[in-house]
Amino acid sequence: MSYTRFDAVEEAFVRPPVSVEPPAPATSQYYGCCVFDRKNMRKYLSSDTRQKVYESIEQGVTLDREVAEQVAAGMKRWAMDMGATHYTHWFQPLTGGTAEKHDSFASPYGKGESIEEFTGKLLCQQEPDASSFPSGGLRNTFEARGYTAWDPSSPAFVLNDTLCIPTVFVSYTGEALDYKTPLLKSEAAVGKAAADVLKYFGIENDRVFSFLGWEQEYFLVDAALYAMRPDIIMAERTLVGHNSARNQQLEDHYFGCIPGRVLEFMKDLEFECYKLGIPIKTRHNEVAPNQFEIAPVFEQANLAIDHNLELMAIMKTVAERHGFKVILHEKPFAGINGSGKHCNWSIGTESGIGLMSPGKTEEENLRFLAFTANVLKAVYDNNALLKASVMTASNAHRLGANEAPPAIISSFLGTQVTEAFQTLLKSEGMVRIKGKKSYSMGIPQIPELLIDNTDRNRTSPFAFTGNRFEFRAVGSSANCASAITVLNTVVANQLIIFKEAVDKRIAAGAPVMQAVLDETREVYRACQDICFDGNGYSDEWKAEAARRGLDCETSAPLCYDAFVSDRTIKAYVDAGVMSEVELRARAEINWETYSKKIEIEARVLADLVANHILPVATRYQSILLDNVSKMKTIFTNLKEFEQVAAGEIDIIKEIAMHTSEARELAVQMEEECDALDQLECEREKAIGYHDKIVPYLENIREHVDALEMIVDDDMWPLPKYRELLFIR
Repeated sequence: MSYTRFDAVEEAFVRPPVSVEPPAPATSQYYGCCVFDRKNMRKYLSSDTRQKVYESIEQGVTLDREVAEQVAAGMKRWAMDMGATHYTHWFQPLTGGTAEKHDSFASPYGKGESIEEFTGKLLCQQEPDASSFPSGGLRNTFEARGYTAWDPSSPAFVLNDTLCIPTVFVSYTGEALDYKTPLLKSEAAVGKAAADVLKYFGIENDRVFSFLGWEQEYFLVDAALYAMRPDIIMAERTLVGHNSARNQQLEDHYFGCIPGRVLEFMKDLEFECYKLGIPIKTRHNEVAPNQFEIAPVFEQANLAIDHNLELMAIMKTVAERHGFKVILHEKPFAGINGSGKHCNWSIGTESGIGLMSPGKTEEENLRFLAFTANVLKAVYDNNALLKASVMTASNAHRLGANEAPPAIISSFLGTQVTEAFQTLLKSEGMVRIKGKKSYSMGIPQIPELLIDNTDRNRTSPFAFTGNRFEFRAVGSSANCASAITVLNTVVANQLIIFKEAVDKRIAAGAPVMQAVLDETREVYRACQDICFDGNGYSDEWKAEAARRGLDCETSAPLCYDAFVSDRTIKAYVDAGVMSEVELRARAEINWETYSKKIEIEARVLADLVANHILPVATRYQSILLDNVSKMKTIFTNLKEFEQVAAGEIDIIKEIAMHTSEARELAVQMEEECDALDQLECEREKAIGYHDKIVPYLENIREHVDALEMIVDDDMWPLPKYRELLFIR
């Protein structure tokens, strides 16, 4: 007897009773136990060695080989005490995920013996094959050498039986082949540029970092149902599927009671996160059914991004233990909200000064306005590049879909901050920013509410939210290093320009604070068009954005042109983050990846049509034809027969129309894919997949979804949305 989707549904929905477990230990008892952090360094490294490592982390001092040997010895002892038998350099290639090659600590020794070995050389550097990862032409198959190099600023950790060492990944000729290398360079660039501007405010020798707090959205699907959907397995989204009669329209899922099975998964996931030192803080239901969110507290951007990548890996493993599959695709289901990864970004000092926070004094408020104005100017000048940094084949479904930020980058400031800038334009003196206000609810037992200095705008892709900017356009499956590197780089570049202009004013005789104030005013005046506090989903805004000169392109392949614009190349080269060659390689990889993603979807959909949908539809059509034939033997009067059989005949014709159209379109689509594959120019190929293949995907889906609503439910081969979207 064949395994049907109903077997899968029963398997997914029937669960054993949950056993009562003893209370979990306090988080503080095991937090960071799998991380070689300062607490563990104190146990396994000498004080002198620890001090050298701290200097490397805090001041960027390069560790010499002798110190590296001592660190490696201590790290090996700790890892083996944690049960590790292998080690790996854990890096972030341009696939968007992570990569690792495991090596055993065991090394042959003597005759038939073995010892555990891990040297400073193995800690600091390894040599993976660089030709097998996306390189945008920087590496050929016959040019395989590449290097991974230890990043001491992100602590090593043990996952399962393996010591994972965060590293950068570069080619034999020195170009970055990963996301971490340019991220670290952008961190250094924005830190130096911001520190130079802070000197105007009397702040010296206080290191500046970018900080990140990500909000990871995701879907959960029962593993048994997932296994019955080739499109989700291969393309990570449903290429076909009629909307469920009930989805999110009752608005009852968002922040609702978390389903029991999901809560058990979340608790297990948090336990694994805390062991790895990932500071998870929030969990809740999201807007769409089966959609959830997990979010940590703020960390320095480099560490936050490493933690996000760790999370995306372990949540898949944890989900399987609970009979789930995690889906990180930005739009796995049509007709309901997709998933993003909101990146709350700010810059601040080591001593705790938030440069995106309004202050209590005039000078602190000027500092806030100066840095905020420069961030806005950087976003205004590079809005196309920011969009390119988050645009993918999957995220393109979400951006501009009236559920997420529009495909136009603008910034929301809120009433009070906007008023402060408008006052600055009209005034020659310092500007006062109103603090939080309060109001009473008029209910005795309810305390007064403290109201923030800005509301929120859920339609804004880059919104100021009190002490940071929330970049909401980043996709849920993305490595957010792409977006954060762009933000750091363009802000660093703008701060350099700002400082040069202020220095000219000072050289001309202006007092320091007046020079900063006057230049801040001009910076904001030049970038006001990036500020928009209204409805980003409206057609009026699209027209207004075009009038303002903002980038309104929605084609992902054309968006990638921003990576190789003269402005982008100059900004990256001046900031020392990437060379022109590296930028062109990134664009090439983006075009190539886009084409491959769409081609996979097209090939999977063609297979679904030919081998899953049409055979079932024609089988059901045959049943109807057989029934009509039998009816004809009973109703011998032609008029009477036509009257009773008209409905089924119409259904037969409708099935014939949809199957014929779906079959013909699928054949045409595959022929178009074959033709596009012959193109050598990756940009031209990607544009072809966008312009020619994507419409086929949409048109074929319409016919298949129509068939789903016609064919007998018992016969339909794929789990339907009503089964996929509601966890029992």
